[in-house]
Amino acid sequence: MSERVNFGSRIGAILAAAGSAVGLGNIWRFPYEAGNHGGAAFILIYLACVLLMGMPIMIAEFTVGRRSKASTGRAFAVLAPGTQWKWIGFLGVLAGLLILGYYSVVAGWTLEYIVASATNSFAGKGPDDFVASFQEFSQDPFRPLLWLLAFLFFTHYIVVKGVKDGIEKSAKIMMPVLFILIVVLAICSITLPNADKGLEFLLKPDFSKVNADVFLGAMGQAFFSLSLGMGCLSTYASYFGSDTRLGKTALSVGVIDTMIAILAGLIIFPAAFSVGIQPDAGPSLIFITLPNVFQQAFGGVPFLAMLFSLMFYILLALAALTSTISLHEVVTAYLNERFKISRSRAACLVTLFCVVTGVMSSLSLGVWEDKFFGLGFFDLLDFVTAKLMLPLSGFLVCLFVGWYLKRSIAFDELTNYGLLKAPYFPVYMFILKFFAPIAILLIFVNELGWLP
Repeated sequence: MSERVNFGSRIGAILAAAGSAVGLGNIWRFPYEAGNHGGAAFILIYLACVLLMGMPIMIAEFTVGRRSKASTGRAFAVLAPGTQWKWIGFLGVLAGLLILGYYSVVAGWTLEYIVASATNSFAGKGPDDFVASFQEFSQDPFRPLLWLLAFLFFTHYIVVKGVKDGIEKSAKIMMPVLFILIVVLAICSITLPNADKGLEFLLKPDFSKVNADVFLGAMGQAFFSLSLGMGCLSTYASYFGSDTRLGKTALSVGVIDTMIAILAGLIIFPAAFSVGIQPDAGPSLIFITLPNVFQQAFGGVPFLAMLFSLMFYILLALAALTSTISLHEVVTAYLNERFKISRSRAACLVTLFCVVTGVMSSLSLGVWEDKFFGLGFFDLLDFVTAKLMLPLSGFLVCLFVGWYLKRSIAFDELTNYGLLKAPYFPVYMFILKFFAPIAILLIFVNELGWLP
């Protein structure tokens, strides 16, 4: 087996993997899901799902990556040569490539809003103005494309720099900055007048809202929030050293990811309720509701309104960038290994493909409204990847590690060949064999609307 580059430190490995998991979904989707499904009750269920499903699947992906010392696209072929399990790797590579194409469109929007915040363009605008501004921008045939290209350039530059000098070094800078920004913003938000109503909305347990849909929603949020099934974690794990503790790393990533999500809620809900605005979900929360909230909450002091908005959109851009880097690396590493081409050339091919799909996705929100199976191109990519490919990939990973891979291999990877204790190993294997696959199937049919 050829020598493979590793992350230079354990903290570098943890921050890189955490950066892969932390993304735009942490900032808007988790707070909304929690606030509308029982607050602290949802959070408790979500934490249980992370521990009982998210952590075992993450360890399974780590196991595949480190044991094979290969990118996701080749890892399953290395561990199961001559079998059809190789298609799991191809599925992960394709999912990462398609997600990067349309995700970069929304990521590019954060750069537009950073500039708008820095130039104080939000000052004096009302709710209708923010709606009109967002619609005008997102449907513009040119401006979003410029920001899309800029975001893909940043991503491309870091990936080309390599594992240690690019991915690890950027994670060591961006993740601490992201955490500092989100803590500062949360402190500012919870000190606003009437912020207690927002805290109650997010953190007060309301078990009357807990039903089967809440459990399925929490499982789905845990699955997607941790970037399971995308191939990112497996590819990053192929750069782990032999002394990396897979269980501890998975736990660290889960803790960081959940902390970011809860802190995002502590930014959004206190600020929104302080000015009497009910937050909603999706891009409208990030790009319509929140600019209005920031202007109303801090409008009496224009500099604070500008600073708060600027910090928030920098936070969003960093969260998006850590995710796009990991998605890009999944495909770049595969092309580099499979076709024996340089990292630079492989990255160029990935970036070029994503420019094409990103342009098509962006235009589908405006001037190009052609439908595919009743969906615009942007929505089609989102549906195919999030609703079909990722659950299927996660399901197959569970079957591969739980049923196909030798039990001794799973044990050796989890314990670093017996150097670490893992009394929970039997429970871990039971979850991979039975609990996690069933849970993923339930998420899958629920997302498709097949459950009554």
